[in-house]
Amino acid sequence: MPKRTRFTTWRPLATAAAAALLATLLTPAAAQAAQTAPRGSEPVYSYDNAIREAVWVDTGLDGDRDGKTDRVAVDIVRPRETARQGRKVPVIMDASPYYSCCGRGNESQRKTYDAQGRVAQMPLYYDNYFVPRGYAFVGVDLAGTNRSDGCVDVGGRSDVQSAKAVVDWLNGRAKAYTSRTGTTRAQAGWTNGRTGMIGKSWDGTIANGVAATGVKGLKTIVPISAISSWYDYYFQQGAPLYDSGPEWLSDYVNGPDARAKCAAVQQKLVDGAPRTGDRTPLWTERDYVTAARKVKASVFLIHGMQDLNVRMKHVGQWWDALAKNGVERKIWLSQTGHVDPFDFRRAEWVETLHRWFDHELMGYDNGIDREPMADIERGPDQWTTSRVWPPSGTRAATLRPDRGDQAGVGTLGLHRGHGTESFTDDPKLSESDWAAHIDEPTPEKAGFVSGPLTRDLRLSGSSEVTVTATPSTPTAHLSAVLVDIGPAAIRDYADAGEGITTLADRTCWGASTAGDSSCFKETKAKTADVDYTVVSRGWADLGNHASDHKGAPLTPGQRYTITLDLAATDHVVPEGHRLALIVAGTDQGLIDPPADRPELTLDLSRTSARIPFVGGATAFARATTHAASAAPEATVLDGVREPRTTHRVPEASQ
Repeated sequence: MPKRTRFTTWRPLATAAAAALLATLLTPAAAQAAQTAPRGSEPVYSYDNAIREAVWVDTGLDGDRDGKTDRVAVDIVRPRETARQGRKVPVIMDASPYYSCCGRGNESQRKTYDAQGRVAQMPLYYDNYFVPRGYAFVGVDLAGTNRSDGCVDVGGRSDVQSAKAVVDWLNGRAKAYTSRTGTTRAQAGWTNGRTGMIGKSWDGTIANGVAATGVKGLKTIVPISAISSWYDYYFQQGAPLYDSGPEWLSDYVNGPDARAKCAAVQQKLVDGAPRTGDRTPLWTERDYVTAARKVKASVFLIHGMQDLNVRMKHVGQWWDALAKNGVERKIWLSQTGHVDPFDFRRAEWVETLHRWFDHELMGYDNGIDREPMADIERGPDQWTTSRVWPPSGTRAATLRPDRGDQAGVGTLGLHRGHGTESFTDDPKLSESDWAAHIDEPTPEKAGFVSGPLTRDLRLSGSSEVTVTATPSTPTAHLSAVLVDIGPAAIRDYADAGEGITTLADRTCWGASTAGDSSCFKETKAKTADVDYTVVSRGWADLGNHASDHKGAPLTPGQRYTITLDLAATDHVVPEGHRLALIVAGTDQGLIDPPADRPELTLDLSRTSARIPFVGGATAFARATTHAASAAPEATVLDGVREPRTTHRVPEASQ
């Protein structure tokens, strides 16, 4: 990992000058006090009396092909007092396709408007909490949604430009108007242009995309459960993750005007995203990881390690690319699925986010840049930190599967395996079925398990599994799963709440008005007692063995080698537990089946897993020294229910 760079502490010139002047006039004690206070923004401005206005920013694009450049609607809430004083304020921005169609947050809030067309309710708490503290909050309707022109193109140029153009306008580089069709210009003289973008899922994805343009004025992004490459939302190494493409999602969020005008964009999404899983120029345009070198904004990333909607692969590849390019980073990893930190760690989250924006946008030296880089949830509501992430001393160890005493129930260790194992793809079964029967031979999987650990073993980062397999049919899909075998209490990520239960009681976070309450329903952890925990997953179409970009038919009976990328994670396998690797076919509910139902034979001498352990191979060797070698009694293990197969969108699993 590159050496971590320091934040650049920014202070308003007037504040710094005043502190220096006071230091020359006051006693030493008073001068010291003047230099050290304040350390954070305070709620000193009226939310009830805040300025609420709407502007329409010209994106410079004509996505709906009506002969006019598209304008996106921008709803603004900002302090009135700073405007009167001529003081310029920073901006917190959430650009979203969900403000009218689907709702935001755990309570599915939508924008509402007063008789003059000004926003009355801005979803979520950002405006309630931060506007009284001297920030402006800006809610942007992506092109094609709510009150904006244009078409949704699912992470492409139109989506990203919808938000980038607003950052440009806030910094004096783009045009805006006071109405959707009028000619009266709107200026952003009230802001200093320093912008932070935030949002969950698609909203956070747009923040990633805008940051990847390198736009000036964007100082930080806070992507929550966000996509880093849209190809990896729909496919993994050729294996389809859903039974539809981006055209379904575009139609899901497009407003009525857009649906009437955007047939051409819809067709481009169909044509550019074939269900073969081949990488096309459409996916290249929507890959932000390859543009990480352009990112100038700092990144505070939040994700659920059991998110089966926007999966953890998005975290690993984005984080590694940002690290390679020296981007300042911070990360929270929870045990939840697709859940906002406001709903799994509320008080700590609001405080941390406040300090983050104060440092990055207002320039307060509050010490957040000197705190641990990572917060990681070990058990429900049990958090630990890491100074850097992955931790220092993390190295990949190569583990190798080998045959055991019975077919299909093998071992996992440091020495090269021998022989073969075979399984037949059963599209009706999932990782839950495989793990539940890890200690008995079943025809749909090959399982390999270490002995019980003699000490804790920590995995941190992204793994990969190299498989050499001979298929019996022209098509075959593969799954590789790492499993912690042993009893634990975990968040029930497969439940409808994905690890949380929503309560009736409310707590308030900021100021309220009659039209916009800052009070939200409380939550608590939804837990499950399990005998095993799936730690990481990866999938591939074996037809992509020769290329990540294009698949090809297989020759039955021929041997192929492919390396599956497994999702990033941070998990401690406790002493007494076992670590398992499962290789199988279709992971029901998480990937689609191939056209055929193949039998696959693994060459164990050419199959391995590279897993990042804190302490590397030495840590694994120590944790498995003197481990019991007797096979445990074959019993059916309990886990969370099977992954749900509902049609997902990148917001909530709706």
